[in-house]
Amino acid sequence: MTDPAEPSLDQAVPPPGCPAHPGAREDAVALSGLEYQQTPSQLYRTLRREHGAIAPVVLDGGIPAWLVLGYTEVSYVTSHDELFARDSRRWNQWPSIPPGWPLMPFVGYQPSVMFAEGPEHQRRAGVITEALEAVDQFELAHTCREIAEGLIDDFAGSGQAELMSAFAHALPMRAVVRLCGMPADGVDTDDLVRDLRISLDAAEGDDPVAAYVRVMERMQRLVKDKRDHPGSDLTSRMLSHPAGLTDEEMVVDLITVIAAAQQPTANWICNTLRLLLTDDRFALNVSGGRLSVGQALNEVLWLDTPTQNFIGRWAVRDTQLGGRHIKAGDCLVLGLAAANTDPQIWPEGHIGPENSAHLSFSNGEHRCPYPAPLLADVIARTAVETLLERLPDVVLAVEPHELKWRPSIWMRGLAALPVSFTPVVQ
Repeated sequence: MTDPAEPSLDQAVPPPGCPAHPGAREDAVALSGLEYQQTPSQLYRTLRREHGAIAPVVLDGGIPAWLVLGYTEVSYVTSHDELFARDSRRWNQWPSIPPGWPLMPFVGYQPSVMFAEGPEHQRRAGVITEALEAVDQFELAHTCREIAEGLIDDFAGSGQAELMSAFAHALPMRAVVRLCGMPADGVDTDDLVRDLRISLDAAEGDDPVAAYVRVMERMQRLVKDKRDHPGSDLTSRMLSHPAGLTDEEMVVDLITVIAAAQQPTANWICNTLRLLLTDDRFALNVSGGRLSVGQALNEVLWLDTPTQNFIGRWAVRDTQLGGRHIKAGDCLVLGLAAANTDPQIWPEGHIGPENSAHLSFSNGEHRCPYPAPLLADVIARTAVETLLERLPDVVLAVEPHELKWRPSIWMRGLAALPVSFTPVVQ
């Protein structure tokens, strides 16, 4: 998972919260175990009020970092790679990071497009972009509708379902693995998706490092299979690109593509369905044709974006940001959700459904490569539209306040979305 050039993780580690952690501030706020996990907007308002656009925080184990809350500041950081770069080997906290640290899948350096910089990043991102550009969006929509119909058929006759697991999570998973040339279902695929979820958004008791190792092993098999037997899929197109990615480069970049497409899209679908089922204004508007599903999806990106916070950027040198002195090697967590709801850009608290200038797909050279956001929109839009067409009287099976968000400061998604509807006879 790590590169030999990465700083050693075997050095003595101060106990959590110990002042021995370099750079730790007494007024820093923990980004783990938060009481605000169900309503993170409260946390962002508090941090803005107390610290401004840049807040000192501590990650798991008391590791210090900066949370960038302001829309302008997040845009600046992501637009200035010469000051805030992606190679995590710059981090000045490596001596304090313990083996098996739960956030290692986010920050442990790998030779992937995620951590590449300059010409190397352009080369790697170019391979992904060209492979994605070859995806026929109409064909993808047809595939997603077919998958959605099959999933709905499985529960339509019962009059009830838990949509997070039975629909919102399953649909993008099956769509993405098809794009990559894997079987659409089966134990192997299900295990891959479960391990991706654990590695990116571990629940209590999960082992994200072990899960990530299993993901890498599965991707190694896929790359080998596609080198031997290429097809008309994303993996084969990436392998045949003139840039000539090695097997190691292919594995880590495929993981990046699949991880970026699967869980965030699943949460996007579920968060949109929640909005439609709990907000009379939106539900009536959508059913009445005055607001499209696309506009509902866009509002969710502003208010309940699937990727709440992202690690991150590392300061190339000492610099100033938002009135803070940022030291060389400091870690900056991108507060995408906080930036999207920054009162400086929405002074009256009103989100325009037509405005798509949100930062949910990040910004700058390391944003989601074109046309990934368009393909994610195709998947999410098709999922929501198909469900509403097939189950027009679907309603929540619990009171809105009973819905629980997954306890994560990183991803925004429901633990479950139980619904009921008139059973459909097949």
